[in-house]
Amino acid sequence: MSKIAFTTEIIVILCITAGFNSVANAQTASPIFGDMTIQHPFSPDPLTVRGMSGGSIPGSKIAGKAETAPTGPCKGFVDETPDHTLKLTSKFDYLKLVVQSPADTTMIVKGPGGTWCNDDFDGKNPGIVGEWLPGTYQIWIGSYQENESLPYTLKITEVK
Repeated sequence: MSKIAFTTEIIVILCITAGFNSVANAQTASPIFGDMTIQHPFSPDPLTVRGMSGGSIPGSKIAGKAETAPTGPCKGFVDETPDHTLKLTSKFDYLKLVVQSPADTTMIVKGPGGTWCNDDFDGKNPGIVGEWLPGTYQIWIGSYQENESLPYTLKITEVK
């Protein structure tokens, strides 16, 4: 083997190894998939972030109750730490958070003024709509089976 071919082979191996290390490091990263800070009005609308639902902790334990009125039941299993943190720097007279997933998911939101849970807002996708105060909101996306991870997109919009 020539010196050039050998050097090229080492570079390829190093690049592949570096790629594997990046993937391994990504899996050990914080379970918060995206922190967002927005004010009224915001752009682009809708704002979307992605994640993987689920965990081992019952949603009712995170919420501290079995149901929140009028938004719904605190079902499913979630991680101990929230999947997303949403900071609102101004009041929103109307804001909608909706999860889009190929499977049945749940949502818990904790923030100024309380805790809200939802299941099946739009088909089998959870969502929460209403007036939102300025402050920081923690968002958990749950799965119905313990430790089941499902891909989802969280859509945040001011459009009714």
